[in-house]
Amino acid sequence: MSTDKNQTNQKTINPITEEEHYRDFVSTITNDGKRNWIYPKKPSGRLYNLRTYVSWLLLGFLFAGPFITINGNPLLLMNIFERTFVVFGVVFWPQDFYLFFLAMISFIIFIVLFTAIWGRLFCGWACPQTIFMEMLFRKIEYAIEGDANQQKRLNASPLNREKFFKKTAKHSLFIIISLAIAHTFMAYIIGKDEVLEIVMAGPAQQPVGFIATMVFTALFYGVFARFREQVCLVACPYGRFQSVLVDNDSIAVTYDFERGEGRAKVGERKKVDGVVTNIPKKADSAPMGDCIDCAQCVKVCPTGIDIRNGIQLECINCTACIDACNEVMDKIGKPRELITYTSYNAVVEKREPKVFTTRVKAYLGVFTILFSIFIYLFVTRPEVYTVILREPGMLYNELPGDRYSNFYNAKFFNKTFQDKDVTLQLHYPEGEILWLGNQTSVPGQQQVENRIMVFLSGDNLTGTQTRMEFGVYYDGRLIQRLQTNFIGPSESMRQAPVPAPQP
Repeated sequence: MSTDKNQTNQKTINPITEEEHYRDFVSTITNDGKRNWIYPKKPSGRLYNLRTYVSWLLLGFLFAGPFITINGNPLLLMNIFERTFVVFGVVFWPQDFYLFFLAMISFIIFIVLFTAIWGRLFCGWACPQTIFMEMLFRKIEYAIEGDANQQKRLNASPLNREKFFKKTAKHSLFIIISLAIAHTFMAYIIGKDEVLEIVMAGPAQQPVGFIATMVFTALFYGVFARFREQVCLVACPYGRFQSVLVDNDSIAVTYDFERGEGRAKVGERKKVDGVVTNIPKKADSAPMGDCIDCAQCVKVCPTGIDIRNGIQLECINCTACIDACNEVMDKIGKPRELITYTSYNAVVEKREPKVFTTRVKAYLGVFTILFSIFIYLFVTRPEVYTVILREPGMLYNELPGDRYSNFYNAKFFNKTFQDKDVTLQLHYPEGEILWLGNQTSVPGQQQVENRIMVFLSGDNLTGTQTRMEFGVYYDGRLIQRLQTNFIGPSESMRQAPVPAPQP
């Protein structure tokens, strides 16, 4: 159900119905509160074929994604357990959280912008839930059990050999596909190598991984075998946001009520040269529109709504109703696109839909600013990010000649794809740096940790804490400055006489 302001305003000028009673119930729930199982008719047509091709492309990308690597890194990895994030082969370290945050905010604003223009188009064409449900699981169901009416008869029939084998075959394939989706999903979280290790080791050696895989498999099977369209209607927050993101200028799957009303069956119309007209057989009948009230648009809808009632929350813009209506219009000799992609205002005012409204321009401005900031910070981030911290739990060491030393841990994060030979220089105060161990190069998209000692003369100390600045250099070019503290004795302690040793 939807009660947003824009849809309520449509009631004053939309002549479809005198009372919007359809908003008082959900198509997937019966009057007594039980689940109303949806049996959508198998769609066909140009848009459905195009959606099929798009789904093949997206499914291939999804399942191949964990195995695609760029310079040795996965295409996409969201390992929240080890705080490792890879997007298109670029590693984002915990130090890059501000970039990740900006990217997510920019993505959310883009969704708002996209929805304000095209409504819920993403849901029907690119959402994984819709692609898996309508383009994979539903196709398997059509292939095994038949179209909508055949499925109804099969479910209503008593258990026999045909029903047993069809149900067993269908659900076996559902489980196998759910298992494949679960492994792919885990590969995007922990990486393909870890998933392969879990599979090869078996449940006894990898009980946690095995349990996680089974839980995800059961979850996906439950969603696509039972929960189905309820994900879009109940669980998905994007569908709820749609009510406040769209307005009367948003482009969506829309019924042209100005052309289609009033509805009348073919038998109630006259025919001229074999073509169905809008002239009623009875002279005193009301004027007729192009809609012949065949309800084909309702029969193919995967969420069970009637698009002729106007834009609704349950509509996922899958375009199945457009193909069904176009096929009917072809048969009765009427123009296509009685149901089409357009806006409500475009239907009322009989014009092309307006895209760049004031609200869209505001969203576009905010998105452009945020995304530009993200690109600038991403491009100008240090090639090798360095962190230098004092060795925890250690104070200074006093050396002969009024010299003092501190231990430090130096971590180098190479954010490029090339190996980097970096060096450290102490900008101020004057002092020396000693590497403890070999100073090796930092491999691309990797991190290296080393220990160093810093030596300062007592004349360069400014108290118990002396501010220091390091410079990180690559090929003689300064790529980063960073500051830290040097711990030393106080002035009074340095000037106090050292007691003579006792005999």
